[in-house]
Amino acid sequence: MSNFAKIAVAGVFVLAVGAVAFVLVDRNSRPPIGAAESPAPSASAEPTTSAPKAATFSVTGSMTGPHEYHTATLLLDGKVLVAGGDGGGEFATPLSELYDPNTGTWSTTGSLITARQFHTATLLADGRVLIAGGFTRGNGDPLASAELYDPSNGSWTAAGNMLTARWGHTATLLPDGRVLVAGGCSALSDFLSSAEVYDPQTGTWTATGSMVTSHCLHTATLLLNGKVLIAGPGGSEALFPPHVSAELYDPTSGTWSATGNMVAERQSHSATLLADGRVLVVGGIWVPPSDGNDVVGSAELYDPFTGSWRTAGSMSTLRWHAAASLLADGRVLVTGGNAASGATQASAEIYDPVTRTWTLTASMSTTRHSHTATLLDDGTVLVTGGEPAAPLTFLDSAELYIPGT
Repeated sequence: MSNFAKIAVAGVFVLAVGAVAFVLVDRNSRPPIGAAESPAPSASAEPTTSAPKAATFSVTGSMTGPHEYHTATLLLDGKVLVAGGDGGGEFATPLSELYDPNTGTWSTTGSLITARQFHTATLLADGRVLIAGGFTRGNGDPLASAELYDPSNGSWTAAGNMLTARWGHTATLLPDGRVLVAGGCSALSDFLSSAEVYDPQTGTWTATGSMVTSHCLHTATLLLNGKVLIAGPGGSEALFPPHVSAELYDPTSGTWSATGNMVAERQSHSATLLADGRVLVVGGIWVPPSDGNDVVGSAELYDPFTGSWRTAGSMSTLRWHAAASLLADGRVLVTGGNAASGATQASAEIYDPVTRTWTLTASMSTTRHSHTATLLDDGTVLVTGGEPAAPLTFLDSAELYIPGT
């Protein structure tokens, strides 16, 4: 695979579709009305407390095959769909499989119609998953085709062709149930400004307004106001665009407008919507890379109320091709990735938006980059696949991040 493709975001751009507040209610905290109250403990009774538990990574069942630059989608039933990716030797795999968090095991499901990597996956309101674009072979032509996964029968069906073949694009579920596909590359070095919308009700693709500038290997985040924030490399010069540009899509008017530029140049970064509506952008790499000094360890926050960016500290390790996950308590977990000189990391760290600090947490069982990290319904994070320290090897392993108490 080309060096340029190797700096792409892992297969899928993990897109935030909204902040989720988790409120735990103890239904047994009080007895029913009329029931006898338990006697109060005596004054001499020792209080019972449980010792805090440290966060850990725990190995779970291995996938049925290796995946890198793949997608991982949490389904409505709590299972996780892993689809496609690089299965080895630059060729994409059509393999799709399901993780059952109740058993910690994987099972194959219907194969993709077209093997693909660097594609996007979007969970639709009706529970189906839309896969779009990507390419089949390294240095090959991008795909215009799209397909739908139906979890009720484990099958894939064609979802028509996009108006433009693309990889390195983003796909965002809009509040009205449609999917916005924006930017990407039409070849290994041609950045796109076009955008289009998929309507699952009609099964059709329709052009929408073009972006202010071209973007590829960027991120897209659905904000709480319904607009979509695009952040990352953009410009008209192939391979050497300015990397600080950001813009907003208004689904009501179908138009784009520029917003404040990022503090740092970066691509292959992550973007996470925080509970307060701000967006945390982390890590990445400059382009064209020349040495380890091009890797970014800094983070920054976008404020949708002011349209401005501010620094958000730095991680302990430079990272690109890492994965970021919003935890149930509102913190952000960043796992793995490549550091300076391409060294692959097993370490992980957490950003706390309340204290605005970074803290190292438990390390993964193996080094990996270009993997996925998916928050499960029970608050754990499923990490899958990727590439370890050894080049051109691909992982079928998976592990769970279990937050501490």
